[in-house]
Amino acid sequence: MRRALLALVLVLAACSADPATAPAAKPEYTNPVYSGDAPDPQAIRVGDTWYLVHTNTEGRNVPVLTSPDLRHWTAAGDALPELPKWADPGKTWAPEIIELAPDRFVLYVTVADRASGRQCIATAVAARPGGPYSATAPGPLVCQADEGGSIDASPFKDQDSRGYLLWKNDGNAIGRDTWLWSQPLSPDGLTLTGDPVRLIRQTEPWEGHVVEAPFLWRHGPSLLLFYAANAYDTADYAEGYATCDTPLGPCRKPPGNPLLATHGQASGPGHAAMVESNGKTWLLYHAWVPGSEGSTSPGRRLWLDEVTWNGDTPQVHGP
Repeated sequence: MRRALLALVLVLAACSADPATAPAAKPEYTNPVYSGDAPDPQAIRVGDTWYLVHTNTEGRNVPVLTSPDLRHWTAAGDALPELPKWADPGKTWAPEIIELAPDRFVLYVTVADRASGRQCIATAVAARPGGPYSATAPGPLVCQADEGGSIDASPFKDQDSRGYLLWKNDGNAIGRDTWLWSQPLSPDGLTLTGDPVRLIRQTEPWEGHVVEAPFLWRHGPSLLLFYAANAYDTADYAEGYATCDTPLGPCRKPPGNPLLATHGQASGPGHAAMVESNGKTWLLYHAWVPGSEGSTSPGRRLWLDEVTWNGDTPQVHGP
């Protein structure tokens, strides 16, 4: 009888506990957070909505996904329904967006330049993050034809509001080194100023013959250069980082790379983008289904993992 009474008291105490003092339920999600083909993702938040753009798929030049929470994504059309007049369709890769004003968004995207026969970087402008963007410039913003072309553009606005553009020369297309470059951007985001600067090239065994997909991220006083490396269509593709003194370098590769590598159901993870939400840092990236590397079915699916920091050293909690 005493045991029964004690059990009843404990149950009543649990039922009457203040819900405000109960531990919050941990947000749950399942990777991949989008199971369609969404290679080379980048996302920005405008208002309560996340807008993600990625490399061309299913006849769309710059596909758009939207989400309220980074975990649930919905296809939302084509941000760039018309390519620049000087570009050919196909090979419209690695788009990234920056917001310069509430009604001014600039898109940087790799396109097939007809004149040079290489892939080069185009700009386009829209009043809304999801587009449609208009590409009216008479030619590429960056086109290093003698370096194999220029791809994987990424805009960065530093804490002093100065803008920079990062990209990769496509040296692996012609058997040359690949470098990650940086150059200051004009305030309107449509022209480059000063001189381009080389930041890093492939030097580590894990990088193979390629470094690509750069982006800068400032964590407190520290400036980090994230990048992907190795052959994109293999399980060796991975994500690493370097530390930089300024957006124009110099940059150094610390030990401990890569940060993100093939594991479990994520093969060849990389070409990432970093965002902050609700006080946490998150990494969005693509990964193959093991055994499907290089195939468009199901293609590169979208993954999400939290990033935590030990000083200026990032740790990705996944895949």
